[in-house]
Amino acid sequence: MRNLLLPFLMLLSLAVNAQQLPTSPNYKANDRFEQLGTVLPTPNTYRTASGAPGKEYWQMRADYDIKVELDDEKRRIIGSENITFFNNSPDELKYIWLQLEQNLFKKDGIGATSRTGTINEKGMSTTQLQGLNNGRGSNLDPKVEYGYEISKVKDKAGNPLKYTINNTMMRIDLPTPLKPGMSVVFGVDWSYNITEYYGRSGYEFFPKDGNANYFIAHWFPRLAPYDDVNGWNHKQFLGQGEFALIFGNYKVAITAPADHIVAASGECQNYAQVLTATQKQRLKQAETSKTPVIIVTQAEAEKAEKRENKSVGKKTWLYKADNVRDFAFSSSRKFIWDAMQSDVYKNGRKIWCMSFYPKEGNPLWEQYSTRAVAHTLKSYGNRTFEYPYPVAISCHATSGGGMEYPMISFNGGRPEEDGTYSEQVKYGMIGVIIHEVGHNFFPMIVNSDERQWAWMDEGLNTFCQYLAEKEWDFNYPTRRGEPMFITDYMSSDKSVLSPIMSSAENVIGLGPNAYAKPATALNILRETVMGRELFDHAFKEYATRWRFKSPTPSDFFRTMEDASGVDLDWFWKGWFYGVEPVDQDLVSVNWFSVDTQNPEIEKELARKEAAAKAQTISKIRDAADKSKTVVAQDSTMNDFYNTYDPYKVTDADKQKYEQYLATLSPAEKTLVQNHTNFYTLSIKNKGGLPMPVIVKMGFEDGTDSLVTFPAEIWRFNDQQINKVVSTSKKVVQWTLDPYYQIADIDTENNSFPRVAKPTRFQIFKQSQMRRPQNPMQQQGAGAGKVGGEPKN
Repeated sequence: MRNLLLPFLMLLSLAVNAQQLPTSPNYKANDRFEQLGTVLPTPNTYRTASGAPGKEYWQMRADYDIKVELDDEKRRIIGSENITFFNNSPDELKYIWLQLEQNLFKKDGIGATSRTGTINEKGMSTTQLQGLNNGRGSNLDPKVEYGYEISKVKDKAGNPLKYTINNTMMRIDLPTPLKPGMSVVFGVDWSYNITEYYGRSGYEFFPKDGNANYFIAHWFPRLAPYDDVNGWNHKQFLGQGEFALIFGNYKVAITAPADHIVAASGECQNYAQVLTATQKQRLKQAETSKTPVIIVTQAEAEKAEKRENKSVGKKTWLYKADNVRDFAFSSSRKFIWDAMQSDVYKNGRKIWCMSFYPKEGNPLWEQYSTRAVAHTLKSYGNRTFEYPYPVAISCHATSGGGMEYPMISFNGGRPEEDGTYSEQVKYGMIGVIIHEVGHNFFPMIVNSDERQWAWMDEGLNTFCQYLAEKEWDFNYPTRRGEPMFITDYMSSDKSVLSPIMSSAENVIGLGPNAYAKPATALNILRETVMGRELFDHAFKEYATRWRFKSPTPSDFFRTMEDASGVDLDWFWKGWFYGVEPVDQDLVSVNWFSVDTQNPEIEKELARKEAAAKAQTISKIRDAADKSKTVVAQDSTMNDFYNTYDPYKVTDADKQKYEQYLATLSPAEKTLVQNHTNFYTLSIKNKGGLPMPVIVKMGFEDGTDSLVTFPAEIWRFNDQQINKVVSTSKKVVQWTLDPYYQIADIDTENNSFPRVAKPTRFQIFKQSQMRRPQNPMQQQGAGAGKVGGEPKN
């Protein structure tokens, strides 16, 4: 500690200001805190500088009338569609582009030829080798031809149209240019062999009963977007980047085996024809039930599995979906079906929440799925906008992962065969349902371009999922969103890191990059940089502005700043355009105290300091013989100084202090009488990414206090700063980022004095590893009722 005479406080203030000036030749602070400027596209009448759609904003539209048949025996789709394409742009179009995602699986397609892999010297299965050899993955049968077979492309009158297929894209040349404000009608007939389920689409086969569940998506040729940013968006589908689409109205007739239950985007128009009288009665009951009602029971699904009647014929299910960007469906004779019509927004408008799942999903699916659907609509709606569609469906597809489409999603999470499950499986299933149903908001309604910017749907959705999970259960084991969960990724070697602002197909580690990192960034914005009130208002404004429209990253960045009044360009630069981590290092703390000249205080401090300095090793050892000293044994050797106490406060000391106080101004007197402590903190920005500085002060009396300085503290020197903090109490422990708010990758250097943290290791006996039982199995706990009857 250093004592400061009061006149030197002004000099201290000047020194603090002076140290803020840049001193490093590698100084980058102005770059970090300057505006994004030309990095963002120039605002125009389509997209404004505020981030809102402009007065001349436009987007294309395509309406579909589709007839499709699912061939269960041949695992095949046969379809025919008529498309009405509306040119709402100011441009004349000579041709149009359609997407053919199933061509990803062609043997000579770009998906196969761009796929990489290597031989594992320790051994590989035949299936793995076949997958490497054909370049298409191990879930494809090498004997089967996959990809679209286009049998006809025709105009409204049935005349053939010229077309060209380029891998996963197809160009149709128009006989006459399509002028602005006009529309064109054309048709396509096609078919393809269905792949095994690969995470987005396909079928899951169940060897025990010989049946398959079908999850059919990116199954029909569909319009590519044409917009003011890219023109035609015809980036090839390589499997990782998802979909860029436009809105339209759909009428879809789905023909499937008569013993199948079909779920799809939109509302079924002919339940009266395809359901039994009992099923219709149960569906009617579900309209007013507060809990899910089982429409098709497990017993009924198990009976259908046995296929006692091999000649069941076919049924056609008619679905209608308005103002959606895509359409998907699921079909199986194994499906259990439950539903409830929920008033999630308490405004009288009810939304169908439904789940379709085989018995292999129970008991988890019957208990949680539909309730999780309703919860998701409520949670997301409260922070964005009310869910506008009439139905939201969760289908159980395999044991893990999930995939989203308008009003329907395919979700994993499967218990053991005995019906027990681990906590991880339970919360994983609920989490994936929340995530995939939540995608109805991003990107199914806020229609971002997933093929280019994966983070705009995955990151925003993962952030909302994180909040919805906490609203489901206070102790929910969230996997993404908390800053501490992203530090391992952000501390990785930069050679394997991509900026968030990278094309989806080019990102290494899509999960942490497009899901976890942007979700964490948004959480940090909400909790630390902006505060909940400003963030929530701005986020809701973004969602509302771009509802049923197609935003770009700049629209999001600009809206968040426009609606909050917070300059965030430094944040977008660091978190979205860069790969530097956060690593703040509390290098040192210097303690200064005002010389109060109060004898009661100063002499006591001096006494303690002298006593501390007297405790040398020699003094400690000599204490055993102090009675043998001359003065101790002969009292005549004592004089005035043997009993004199230099730290005793005298009347003269007190009088001098009173005279001193009389010379001080009120402000100076307050500093002196409060015995203010001043601490100079020296902090390095080792990681490079500037962030707010959050400091916890642990006081001598056992209490603590928190102080936060904004990221702009780094604006004059982005490498090292000094900051003076004053307190009335003595600080004995300083800690940076005590509540793990900024994703600091190294917490070992966040304390002063340093606090050692042990690394734990385990001693174990060599033993053969085997799959552990889940806690329900260990405790002999039953899995509960599997496959309940219809609920009242």
